Amino acid sequence: MVSIAILAGGQSKRMGRDKAFLEVGGQPVIERVIGQVQTLTDDLFISTNSPEKYAHLGLPLVPDIYPDKAALGGLYSVIQAARHAHVLVVACDMPFLKVALLQYLIDLAPQADVVVPLINPPQPETLHAVYSKNCLPAIERRLLADQLRLIGFFADVTVRYVEREEIIEFDPEFHSFVNMNTPEDWHRVQAIAKAVQDS
Repeated sequence: MVSIAILAGGQSKRMGRDKAFLEVGGQPVIERVIGQVQTLTDDLFISTNSPEKYAHLGLPLVPDIYPDKAALGGLYSVIQAARHAHVLVVACDMPFLKVALLQYLIDLAPQADVVVPLINPPQPETLHAVYSKNCLPAIERRLLADQLRLIGFFADVTVRYVEREEIIEFDPEFHSFVNMNTPEDWHRVQAIAKAVQDS
């Protein structure tokens, strides 16, 4: 069993409003994400420094231990807070998560400290990945040195990259990794949601 953390800490600057509550298929995207992952764990929580926005969702809320350290600070905090040895981390703005693919990543978790999809090298999908508690010292060293690149600590831990060929079996269109950073992204997501609904 793994813990699952939904990262909702982004500023949504390019979107112009809080993307977690933009509707996709008639439902706020963060509620879609919760619905997709909740059957996979008994320890589900949200990473946020704005608890008042998310309290109505009824899940535990985890603030950053080291504030103002970008996504790496959020990652450190959720690994620390997780009840299990591994935590699956997903972003709050990924409306098309595939449970079977997430389960595949979870099943691989004992093999490495990080299990992360690699679709468009060299940049792995760090907010759709599983992390072990073994990552904490390496992440903390970088936080304290203000080295905030999310994959910077990968050099100090074991990493299992999940390649495109593996992912295609579960998600041939790679829709799992579609997220929403701009209004254009949101419109594209709406079109995908309609196509999926109509298919």
